Amino acid sequence: MNRPAKIITTPLGPVQVEVHGSGIPVIVVHGSPGGVDAAQMMSRFLPTDRFQAIAISRPGYLGTPLNSTDSSIDHEADLLAAVLDAVGVARAGVFAWSGGGPSAYRLAVRHPDRVSSLVQVAAVSSRWVAPKPPQSDAFLFGTRPGNAVVRLLARFAPEQLVDGALAGEGSLRGEELKALTASVIASADQREAVLEVARTMSWSGARRPGWDNDVANYGAIDTLELDRIRCPVLLIHGDADTDAVPEFSYSAHRALPDSTLVMMKRGTHLAFYAHPEAPAVQEQARSWFADHS
Repeated sequence: MNRPAKIITTPLGPVQVEVHGSGIPVIVVHGSPGGVDAAQMMSRFLPTDRFQAIAISRPGYLGTPLNSTDSSIDHEADLLAAVLDAVGVARAGVFAWSGGGPSAYRLAVRHPDRVSSLVQVAAVSSRWVAPKPPQSDAFLFGTRPGNAVVRLLARFAPEQLVDGALAGEGSLRGEELKALTASVIASADQREAVLEVARTMSWSGARRPGWDNDVANYGAIDTLELDRIRCPVLLIHGDADTDAVPEFSYSAHRALPDSTLVMMKRGTHLAFYAHPEAPAVQEQARSWFADHS
């Protein structure tokens, strides 16, 4: 169950934020699409007695509006720094997934004193052009009736939804896909993580402005200046990811001055949460934040 989020005021505009836990601060940057609810799900691997998770809605998603004069990646990065100011955190770890990658990287470039370390999961690190979705996905995730069907599937046919999500986010097929689906269904944590991703992955309604803005921004990326990042970066990616291809992390690893790359064998875009090695990799991410806090 997600906790209620609130709208906070920053000099760069209002932001929807939910803060929980105590300990090492980590700002959680969701992907495309998403929202504070997706960021809350992302943060559940961080124990509340050891970490303070700062979950947000990025600009254009749910309760965080797009800025009327500047909807750039750099403005979003500056907004993340403003959120840290607003919640009284001088320096934090940054945990980003997928489409949250660009603003997390730019936060580390533009505000290096605010970032202790980065964990980037299947993160966009260079130009990304949104593919045309299959007709079924366009209905399920791009329309309100489709979103309602996803919620019904999550409730009454979870295995079907998990199987479809894993198939849609990676290249696994046949017995390989069947085995991963069975493994995920058998784990309450992994099953619920995939179902919650599906419930928050919508391109319609209150998430549409953010999605459209991401598509425009990421299709125009020239460079994120990864070579300027001085904090340690942990890169995690599944080698069967077809959403954000593994080359995003391979190329980031080559460009970053201080990075470690973990490639999850036969992992989809959801591998950090839905994979036999997910518990071990999540522990590695927790240790990364603790060791570099």
